[in-house]
Amino acid sequence: MLPRFGYMLNVLKTIERNVLHLFGHPPKELALVQIYEKQPTHPKKSFSIKDIVGDGFLLAVPKFRRTIEKRLKRKYGYPEYVWKMLVPKTNIKVCNECGHHHERGRLCEHCYKKVEIETKEIQAKIQEKLGNSPIEKDVIVLYEGENPPDTPKEFWNGKRIVEMKKERPQWFSKNLLQKSTQQPSDSTDVKPTDLA
Repeated sequence: MLPRFGYMLNVLKTIERNVLHLFGHPPKELALVQIYEKQPTHPKKSFSIKDIVGDGFLLAVPKFRRTIEKRLKRKYGYPEYVWKMLVPKTNIKVCNECGHHHERGRLCEHCYKKVEIETKEIQAKIQEKLGNSPIEKDVIVLYEGENPPDTPKEFWNGKRIVEMKKERPQWFSKNLLQKSTQQPSDSTDVKPTDLA
């Protein structure tokens, strides 16, 4: 391919020289410029990992092996600071209401579950009777066999009554649904804390 291309270039150059003798200068249409540089061939290098990475990054690989003490400390903790071992709990007590065990300082899960189920039933009954509209008025829940309290008519202004078709559970007190009677304090007096 290259010898033929070179031959054609030589023919064009000779035509150009002949035309130059006739007119004194080359016409713009026949001006031809060609720069041919032979690419130098590089010898093949041996392939290495440095050619891939170069000045890039390397993965963070630990240089030293962790000792068994450090491995156990990470796994189980240290008794004086953070101890991760399974330690028997000593703060378990028995619920006075249902007899189930629970941690001291926490609610009994069994009793809380009962209250949660009863509360969801009340919420469903309120939603069934009053719909999804916002409730600006107080709601009084009455169980089967209960009568509304004898109070003046002013008490019933703006209140809604929801009746549950079952008896009130013994553990579900009426006081749970009543508002607090204690008024918030307006006092700004601060009690001293350094008195013993």
